[in-house]
Amino acid sequence: MKKVSIVVPSYNHGEYIEACLDSIFFQDYGNIEIIVVDDCSSDDTRQIFKGYVQNVRTGKVSYAFNYNEKADMIERREIFRYPQSGRELRIIHNDNNMGATRTYNRGLKETNGEYCSFVASDDICHYLMISEMVRILDAGLADFVYADMFIIDDKHRILREFKLPNYSFEACFCHWYLCGVATLYRRELHEKFGYYDENAAADDHECYLRFARNGVRFYHIPKVLYSVRSHDRRKVGLHTPSRFNKLLEYSKQLTIGARKWHAGK
Repeated sequence: MKKVSIVVPSYNHGEYIEACLDSIFFQDYGNIEIIVVDDCSSDDTRQIFKGYVQNVRTGKVSYAFNYNEKADMIERREIFRYPQSGRELRIIHNDNNMGATRTYNRGLKETNGEYCSFVASDDICHYLMISEMVRILDAGLADFVYADMFIIDDKHRILREFKLPNYSFEACFCHWYLCGVATLYRRELHEKFGYYDENAAADDHECYLRFARNGVRFYHIPKVLYSVRSHDRRKVGLHTPSRFNKLLEYSKQLTIGARKWHAGK
């Protein structure tokens, strides 16, 4: 079973980080490396990490498993709360605030898995996400896999379903960026074609477009395997109006460039 490396860039998401990590820990896949890179969070994230690591190592829960009629008692069985095998967890703290893209790259350069991706620290991976994507990669059908998503609010209510197109360069890059954030791909792609551009306002859009223009094979799984946290009411970080407008303008230029490149092939 090939190792899958998931990088979780973290910044001031103490409210969400444990649910995000749980959604990776309890995947239906048996060999996952989780690398969290915290970018000098100023909330209670560091303290939350300490408690989380302790729970992963020693936390236990119990459940009722038998009624002992003779003793008239319900017997309980104690088990570890978290999987005790098939998981590696490393938490890295940046010495200085590096920003999102440099934080992704730092985590990715620490990975050891054959397949990799990053997961935003306030998002949720659905139970079968990794195993579904690994199945496609293991079969040699693609180098890069992406899936559909839910958009959720802070109460985990589904605001909408985001269905993405089956892959073609035109469908995914010439109209707009339509590969989403539910992804898994071969780690060697970064070694061949570079990491996320630390000067790009839309770093994933630029990186995946670069992959596509270099012949990387993409594959769409038409299933919802990931939930993206809506930021409609939390205009912070990337989603502040000035930064988000910069991202949109940058993506417009990437789309124009993709159209020109595709037309000239």
